[in-house]
Amino acid sequence: MSQDNIIKLVSKECKQDVYWTRKNRKTVERKIELRKFCKHLGRHTVFTERGKK
Repeated sequence: MSQDNIIKLVSKECKQDVYWTRKNRKTVERKIELRKFCKHLGRHTVFTERGKK
């Protein structure tokens, strides 16, 4: 798996949870937003794409 395709997803509400996923940068140009489970809040929230660092 190429390191260029890995992105970090951070919760919009608590800004603590982090999910790692892949993105095809050739076909998807916008920032990814996914609904994932936030352990700190105990419910599903919107996670947005952030930098790898």
